[in-house]
Amino acid sequence: MLERIPFNRQNLFGPEIRYIEDAYLRNKVSGDGFYTHWCQSFLEEKFGFEKVLLTTSGTHAIEMAMLLIDIGPGDEVIMPSYTFVSTANAVVLRGAKPVFVDIRPDTQNIDETLIEEAITSRTKAIMPVHYAGVSCEMDLIMDIAQRHHLSVVEDAAQGINAEYKGKYLGGIGHLGCYSFHETKNISMGEGGALIINDPTLKARAEIIREKGTNRSKFYRGELDKYSWVDIGSSFLPSDINAAVLKAQLEHLDEIQTKRNVLYQRYYNSLSGTEAHSITLPVVPNSIVSNAHMFYLLLDSLEQRDSFISYMKSKNILVVFHYVPLHSSNFAHQHLNKYHLPTTVENAQKLVRLPIFFSLTEGDQKRIIDEVQFFFTNN
Repeated sequence: MLERIPFNRQNLFGPEIRYIEDAYLRNKVSGDGFYTHWCQSFLEEKFGFEKVLLTTSGTHAIEMAMLLIDIGPGDEVIMPSYTFVSTANAVVLRGAKPVFVDIRPDTQNIDETLIEEAITSRTKAIMPVHYAGVSCEMDLIMDIAQRHHLSVVEDAAQGINAEYKGKYLGGIGHLGCYSFHETKNISMGEGGALIINDPTLKARAEIIREKGTNRSKFYRGELDKYSWVDIGSSFLPSDINAAVLKAQLEHLDEIQTKRNVLYQRYYNSLSGTEAHSITLPVVPNSIVSNAHMFYLLLDSLEQRDSFISYMKSKNILVVFHYVPLHSSNFAHQHLNKYHLPTTVENAQKLVRLPIFFSLTEGDQKRIIDEVQFFFTNN
């Protein structure tokens, strides 16, 4: 039996264990220690962001964002249905309602031409999701938001180091959210970051992240005591997690270069297979992908399931992605009914291939060979 090729593998780059030990030696392993501040500063300086706050997850970054823009009962937030449940949950937890819009057939991102017709008097925000590290059409989205006085929160969970017209994803909307889950390009196991691009939100973001207290000001010596001043929760990650993230961020360029090579090898090798009912990913002009994902769109659900089974028989794990949120049990019970044909069709046809830093050229060739064999013979 050939060695198993997983869909994803977490990588260590060397200093992680040493940094974790150092965090203990500094006697500050709870939130906002040395490593947390280092990572936040790195992200601000590397990407030119106004303010970055590490969080315990990408989910919590989105939940913080909803608190910051005062989403509440009766409000609506426009988003794609083809996304992870955290995008919608953050809205529902505030007593508000997600409003789903269909996706583009090429990028799997929200169809920007359908957003405006989904706006009502209750709409308060738009939450574009940058699927696979490929940007949504942010110029039009920001224009719509400005004309309708809406906030824009970028779900850039998959988007670190990707660009739209020279701007890094997460830094275009009023707020942006990253995930550093183990499946992402850069990982701290579990973790995320909230990017604050609107300077008027910076002070309150610190308070919400510190359980609704002004403790951050107290630690900086700006107050003689701290107190409860707003709503909030414990969104701070441990400095142990941030120590792992520091080691990853130090290798950001190396990770990106390797992922670009893997992505391009898949693309070049499988381009000739497109005649066999395969559609490859699309990256529009003026957009720089971070090679977070390499997926195929197949001819049908049946073909996709057959392909997944075939690859499993060859000890290679390939996986489908989201089940559209609007088709979930929760949505049927609590939300409006939606007709989103592209979302439904592409969700049934999409399959993801392994792509991770330690994937060897030999293993990738094995994956490519099996993909080509399946589609040439089926």
